[in-house]
Amino acid sequence: MKQEALNISNQGEKGLSATKPSKYSEYKRRRKIMLKSQGFITAIILLLAIWSIWGTGFNLLSLFFGTYEILVFIFTDMFPPDLTVIGQLIGPALDTLYMSYVGMVISVVVSLVLGVLAADNLTPHWTIARVSRAVTAFLRSVPAVVWAIILVSGIGLGPLTGTIAIGLSGIGILGKAYAEVLESIDGAQLEGVRATGANWFQVIGQAVWPQFKAGFVSWSLYKLDMNIREAAILGLVGAGGLGYYLQGSINLFQYKEAATAILMIFALILMVEYMTAKIRERII
Repeated sequence: MKQEALNISNQGEKGLSATKPSKYSEYKRRRKIMLKSQGFITAIILLLAIWSIWGTGFNLLSLFFGTYEILVFIFTDMFPPDLTVIGQLIGPALDTLYMSYVGMVISVVVSLVLGVLAADNLTPHWTIARVSRAVTAFLRSVPAVVWAIILVSGIGLGPLTGTIAIGLSGIGILGKAYAEVLESIDGAQLEGVRATGANWFQVIGQAVWPQFKAGFVSWSLYKLDMNIREAAILGLVGAGGLGYYLQGSINLFQYKEAATAILMIFALILMVEYMTAKIRERII
């Protein structure tokens, strides 16, 4: 009996010793595959970077001399800014704020609906989710400036065109963002509330909204911050606001007035960023 026990013990030790190297070998094999994959991906990224540099004609020497020419232009033609036109910029600045805020409201309202319908854990049917994602993808693929060019032909010049353009492009961005935030919420809480017999609106209010609120506020305020920049660009194609004034100044070679408009845009961005940061702190 002692001999049999000794034999069994020896066999167990051999099996254990055979298992350890096999696990280590498997670890080494997987690590080797992972390193090869990482090396392959890194090589592809480097090749794409080199190809892109060659395709764009990027040149450090041209960049250096180009930067020098830009600085000369700024300090000779644009500096100092003509501060006497600040009174004329108040109206366009307010138009820029109106466009940004109303555009954000349009985006948020429509994106909430599309986001809920596109989220796999909340949508009534997977077909509705796919259609909602397709709609947001289409709206996101068209830049706001393109929407403005299209709308100018029908609505005409002015802030209304810029507002709708910002709203349409924002639906594509916020719709996708909201859907991703909704899909990342804790499913256990969702199922727990559903198990109590709660209806759809009760599920949204008690299980979804508490988890969704932080992401909703962050993304909405971030879009408001982005809208200020977009509104300035849309003015260049006739959508009103500071961008429209900036374009007019550049066309008339009034670069000092253009510099004042740029400073006004910068001040608006800083103001909105400060306000959104404070709102985010209070709500979240």
